[in-house]
Amino acid sequence: MGEGGGQILRSSLALSLHLQHPIHLVNIRRNRRPPGLRRQHLTCVLAAAELSHAKVSGAEIGSTEIQFKPGPLHPGRYVFDIGTAGSTTLLLQTVLPPLLLATSPSHLTIKGGTHNPFAPPFDFLQQVLLPQLQKMGADVRLRLKRWGFYPKGGGVIEVEIGPVVRLHPIELMERGELLTLEANAIVASLPRHIAERELTVLQHRLGIPHGQTKIEEIRESGIGNVVTVTVHCQAMTELFTGFGQRGKCAEEVANELANEVAGYLSANVPVGPYLADQLLIPLALAGKGCFLTMAPTRHTLTNIRVIESFLPLKFDIIQHNQSQWRIDLSHQ
Repeated sequence: MGEGGGQILRSSLALSLHLQHPIHLVNIRRNRRPPGLRRQHLTCVLAAAELSHAKVSGAEIGSTEIQFKPGPLHPGRYVFDIGTAGSTTLLLQTVLPPLLLATSPSHLTIKGGTHNPFAPPFDFLQQVLLPQLQKMGADVRLRLKRWGFYPKGGGVIEVEIGPVVRLHPIELMERGELLTLEANAIVASLPRHIAERELTVLQHRLGIPHGQTKIEEIRESGIGNVVTVTVHCQAMTELFTGFGQRGKCAEEVANELANEVAGYLSANVPVGPYLADQLLIPLALAGKGCFLTMAPTRHTLTNIRVIESFLPLKFDIIQHNQSQWRIDLSHQ
């Protein structure tokens, strides 16, 4: 289905827990190399099973098929340890939606990677997604206890969830006036000049004042480089991330990030492409809502197909112009 990645697994598990609906997944991560469950995805399955005392078959590394039959949801205190640098935020994607509407509070400690390529970093959840969930009535608090970078991992996030009876629909159609841009460069056990060069590019490309830039040097969490640009508008905060990698110079990382931010700013939409994907399940739990965004990614389109297969809901995707799309949720 669609992009054929781990998101299908995570969204299916989240909705299975919420609806108490058994699922049978085949061809798991068929479009990835290698296919099947990696450690990060297996931990999502095991965490979902622990929350609901589920009956599970196929839960092993490399498996391309699982059957998952959840029992009643059991909110409470849990520690989930991925055991690698696998993304803590993606694991949270799996268990947070059902716990938002549970019968009692939960406290989660999740160990693994906190700033991973191809996953939302902790900063994105805290600064971008969480405020939108709070607008919908959710009671969630996040805390970064320890950074975790690939390949060492070892990061820790803590999540406190006070459940609510329901989530309220949300409409995000305007972002309002641009207030400030902030850039933050993080180097873990790497030279400071990498961060300095990244920020120099971002200041030049995006006009970010020197007072709105920051360097964080970290020594105890493996080796890594992350650079973020936070866009503060009257009605919205968005955040975009670049990740340093072997063989890619600091200037290239920063220029790619600057291009992404510039594309968002020129589109004049409130919701960026990554937040669009993250908002879909909360909107589905609320039963209604809409937002204006950029061209939907394959992740977004795939997530829509997964949600529509579980719930009697229909997402309408309407292109307004070359750079703006409206995603509107209604009952079928």
